[in-house]
Amino acid sequence: MKLSEADVVRYRHVGHLTVPGVFGADRTAAIVADIEAWGEQFLADLPPAQRAWYVDGGVKARSVLRKLDNPHHHRPLVRELARDPALVQLVEAFIGPGVSVYFSQIFFKPPEGGGPKPAHQDNFYFGPNDIEGVITAWVALDDATLENGCLYFGDGTNQGPVYPHEAPADEPYNLQLPAEILARQPMSPAPVLRGGVSFHHGNTFHQSGPNTSTRWRRACALHYVNRDTFFEHPALPYDESLKLRIS
Repeated sequence: MKLSEADVVRYRHVGHLTVPGVFGADRTAAIVADIEAWGEQFLADLPPAQRAWYVDGGVKARSVLRKLDNPHHHRPLVRELARDPALVQLVEAFIGPGVSVYFSQIFFKPPEGGGPKPAHQDNFYFGPNDIEGVITAWVALDDATLENGCLYFGDGTNQGPVYPHEAPADEPYNLQLPAEILARQPMSPAPVLRGGVSFHHGNTFHQSGPNTSTRWRRACALHYVNRDTFFEHPALPYDESLKLRIS
């Protein structure tokens, strides 16, 4: 799978690009089954003090995870996904050869209440030494639609600065762009079908809405860096020992 020159130019200009059909239905279904089993065990063992960090507050009828961290380290199927040659070729087209997964996440976004994610910049969370050396590959494990909480992007914000973020007092993990910054920036939806990958620059404003549908919106976000990039001054702690060299 190869990008055209126009694809790369568009990514540089607007800060994101969606590539459909990178992975087949069998591959995504296997990963969904695996993360569901992992999530059930994780939730059963989750200490009460950590529930606010991992349980989705938008779903009131039951306890459902909103995310899991570092699946590339904990789950062999996700590690294989991160190393997939088609995906790696796409990543290297944006940030150059010699890449590693520094951090990764599973987002569950459960039906009938899965909470929104406020607008933010990954590069504020990660604090990289080189803002051009980070890219997120957001792999859709279900269809991501307007109804179930697809991503929204601020076109061209990759060309601007990394802004200071703030967080609610009771949600220190939920760092987000200030309202006065967002008031000046339109956000455009980017639906993606299962198996597609949405790539975005670390500076690009992005957010997701709530899941008001009856369908899941699961995704795997793989945060790649090139060989010269590391998290120099992150806003939250990240375990560098879990960094996975890919190429």
